[in-house]
Amino acid sequence: MSRLLHTGQVIVDLVMALDALPASGGDVLAHSANFEVGGGFNVMAAARRNGLPVVYLGRHGEGRFGDLARTAMQAEGIEIALAPSRGKDTGLCVSLTEATTERTFISHLGAEGELSAEDLAPIVPRADDYVYVSGYSLLLEGKAQPLLDWLLALPHSIVVVFDPGPLVKAPDSALMRRLLPRIDIWTSNGPEALAFTGASDIATALPALSRHLPANTLLVVRDGPNGCLVGRAEQIEHVPGFKVKAVDSNGAGDAHAGVFIAGLANGLKPAQAARRANAAAALAVTRWGPATCPATCEVDALVAEA
Repeated sequence: MSRLLHTGQVIVDLVMALDALPASGGDVLAHSANFEVGGGFNVMAAARRNGLPVVYLGRHGEGRFGDLARTAMQAEGIEIALAPSRGKDTGLCVSLTEATTERTFISHLGAEGELSAEDLAPIVPRADDYVYVSGYSLLLEGKAQPLLDWLLALPHSIVVVFDPGPLVKAPDSALMRRLLPRIDIWTSNGPEALAFTGASDIATALPALSRHLPANTLLVVRDGPNGCLVGRAEQIEHVPGFKVKAVDSNGAGDAHAGVFIAGLANGLKPAQAARRANAAAALAVTRWGPATCPATCEVDALVAEA
């Protein structure tokens, strides 16, 4: 059976809800504050809740935040490949959600910011596995090069999924030039695709992405409540979203990515998997917190209702 092997970073989010961010140097009171496990955990939880076995390949600390991260992963049935990193804790992200649902993140990485060739050497993916790569990983000096070397040595039967995130904004770094030919699935939101390609709108961003990637790379670009665009090269189709009342957009893209991969692993065609992913993201934005992806039965219900 296929698995999702996640090479990104699990961190702990301090999630705070507020009316609006203060000006620099200002002060406001938040309506709520909670510690939640987030980062790469959101994608893994989404995939796991929708029937796909998941293995976390990243590091995690042995302090209070590492304990939170492991407890959350174990509760979801996520397999943890590595032992805790001695003398380090898992990192923290302050996640600020305004009344508009706009999010602001301030992160400090811990043990998850490092990964060695020795860590990865024992990991042998299966032929039908999906290996998930976060753009954040390519920015980490203690992780990027060993991870890239490991990825490029994988057999081509193993699907590599790349999520650029908001910080990878161009295709011209040395690491990106090496990784681009190995990407089988690109998953991002619209602004990330625009930043990466320099395009002015999503419709022109997808052909621009295709010029940087292999011809058979599957592209998934999310467009908020409008749904997403999905396909290969010139065969791109729009998959509509679902109308809901959003309260928190945190984690919606991760829910989309995890459910999309789970759908593909279950034999769905890309547009069918995207339809389910759109439903998962729509339900996720109706809930507070980062890892709010619904379970398979909830996705089934929304798709059937629509």
